[in-house]
Amino acid sequence: MEESGAALPSSTTPTSFLGEFEHSIDDKGRLAVPARFRSALEDGLVITRGIERCLVIYDSASWQTISDRLHNLNPWQHDARRMQRHFFSGAVPARPDKLGRVVVPHYLRDYAELETEVVVVGVSDRIEVWSRTAWLHERSEAERDSAELAEHLAGSRTEG
Repeated sequence: MEESGAALPSSTTPTSFLGEFEHSIDDKGRLAVPARFRSALEDGLVITRGIERCLVIYDSASWQTISDRLHNLNPWQHDARRMQRHFFSGAVPARPDKLGRVVVPHYLRDYAELETEVVVVGVSDRIEVWSRTAWLHERSEAERDSAELAEHLAGSRTEG
């Protein structure tokens, strides 16, 4: 099992989840949360659908922040309602067991196409869970396009 990364708690900022961990989901649908993330999740967590075909795990504070943002979207806008449905209908509160495992419901495993081999990725305020195949593809594309993505997101890219 390959592990690199950590959860960095701070009294003034939310938990920062960092790193990439190869794990597996057992035949009962249980995922072992990386040991370095467990203390930040011992008070509970929420698992839901990600934007891409992955799952997202939030600690309590991060879930409250994202939940408030989604809740405050305009219910008269079709896209807002669809985003609310996407996140809230799939959301499941959970608490890791004594061994640090959480049960991932079957419908969420289906959504993210998770079988046995998964990669658990710390992404600042959240944890993403990807099928190993999908993660290798996503990581490869992000690495290939990182300079272009940085320019685009920084707003320094000129059109034309």
